[in-house]
Amino acid sequence: MRMLWTFAKAYPGRTSLALAALVVAGLVDGLGLSLLLSMLNLATGEQEDPSMPEQVALDVVDRLGLDPTLVTLLTLGVLMIALKAVIVLLANRQVGYTVAHVATDLRLSLVRSVMESRWRYYLSQPVGKLSNAMATEANRASEGFYHGAVMATQIINAVVYAGLALLISWQASLIALVFGGLLLGLLHFLVRMAGGAGRRQTGLLKSLLSVMTDQLGAVKPLKAMGREDHVDSMLSNQTRELKKALKNQVFAKAALIALQEPMLAILVGIGFFFFLVQMNMPMATVMIMIFLIARSVNHLAKGQRAWQHMSISESAYWSLAGTIDEARREAEPPRGFRTPALNDEIRFERVGFKYDAKEVLSGIDLDIRSGHLTVLTGPSGSGKTTLIDLVAGLLHPDSGRILIDGVDLQEIDHRRWRRMIGYVPQDPLLINDSVIRNLTLGDPDLGPDDAERALKMADAWGFISTLPDGMETLLGERGGRLSGGQRQRLAIARALIHRPSLLILDEATSNLDHESEAAVIATIGQLKGRLTMLAVSHDEGLVEAADAVIRVQEGRIRKC
Repeated sequence: MRMLWTFAKAYPGRTSLALAALVVAGLVDGLGLSLLLSMLNLATGEQEDPSMPEQVALDVVDRLGLDPTLVTLLTLGVLMIALKAVIVLLANRQVGYTVAHVATDLRLSLVRSVMESRWRYYLSQPVGKLSNAMATEANRASEGFYHGAVMATQIINAVVYAGLALLISWQASLIALVFGGLLLGLLHFLVRMAGGAGRRQTGLLKSLLSVMTDQLGAVKPLKAMGREDHVDSMLSNQTRELKKALKNQVFAKAALIALQEPMLAILVGIGFFFFLVQMNMPMATVMIMIFLIARSVNHLAKGQRAWQHMSISESAYWSLAGTIDEARREAEPPRGFRTPALNDEIRFERVGFKYDAKEVLSGIDLDIRSGHLTVLTGPSGSGKTTLIDLVAGLLHPDSGRILIDGVDLQEIDHRRWRRMIGYVPQDPLLINDSVIRNLTLGDPDLGPDDAERALKMADAWGFISTLPDGMETLLGERGGRLSGGQRQRLAIARALIHRPSLLILDEATSNLDHESEAAVIATIGQLKGRLTMLAVSHDEGLVEAADAVIRVQEGRIRKC
């Protein structure tokens, strides 16, 4: 229920409109049923005083200037019920729009909060966890809102029918409704069972997809070594637990439906006997009373089933909301205010950095000259990647300072500084889209002319222009239509498209064959003097092309 209240506060206008429409629909439906009750009493020749609902219906007919004949009452009753159906349809349409907004807004909130978080926090998050939150949890959360709206609809309808029944005979209706409520209350343990199964699913799916994403990323070496069964053994226990949770969920849902139906049938039978024989009520009134009470309890039963569905989905919403809130708490604060410029050099002065308690860099003094190609080399784990993360402002030194043209990086507007950086990773990370979309990444300020210029700078225009649809050609999964060297040059073009002042190359040639490696090094060589380049590499060709080579070893540096 707390989730439903949260959604109502997040979407007050849409929620209020939908609830108002449902209330109006219930009142219109009640008026229609009252008209039919009056018609039924008139048709059976009942001469008793009309009940309050009948009297209201007859007053409406009188105000319309119509005679309360059988045809008139039947026609107006049918019209009211049909109008109710139209209003409910419009209300459900509004609910459908809101469900779509809920899923979209949750996904966008997740993306924005994660992308705005600190780099250290982002590094600690499993990709599978975020993928699960984006796909599974957001979808289940929106389903939870939908079932909550269904529950509200059923409760409103139940209240309308119960109200009409109470106005006809409050004593009989109260007894029947209390009895029906007790029957449904006995089944509430099935709602709790389904909610528990839903919570277990949420936790298991988060863990399962995190492990599965990591393992599928390494599927090639696993298959090459004949160790595919390793993945199965890691996932088998979690999949068995997930199967158990699903079985409990399915049982709880099926049991609730199976037990509700006979209980409602028993309620109708007992009510019919009680009203007709014990209370000696007229047949027409008994029929209407049974109809109203059965409908009221039936709507409550449907509301209980919707509550059960909402309980299953609710844990996914709270898990997703927790991920979003956690990322927001780790939001990177705005840093610096000065406008960056890179005309002279980037200087490290006695820079030290620790990951937790482990010292990664110690007393680093380093000059990176503007317009030069500086290559960082050294053994794995020596701190090379940490150095480039510090240059980009993704990490911040624990001691010492980094100067950009003599200005402390802490005083420089970090976002504007990063907009001056082009970054080429070891893996090009191309998406299954067109060449131009891979270059612009959807930036509306970048167009075909910018893309062509960047491709020419990266020495990639030659092979891109020969593709069937040029820059509109789809590259396939992870750029599968291109060779390794072509993908890397496309990544360089993507880094160059926004005219950076600093180009960072993080092991950009490490996964390439000799021919592709030579082509990428030639491209980098053509860029020398046109912008500042900082590369992490062990490649001899790139080292030979460098203006300065700096060896990083055990968190310290020495020039080569």
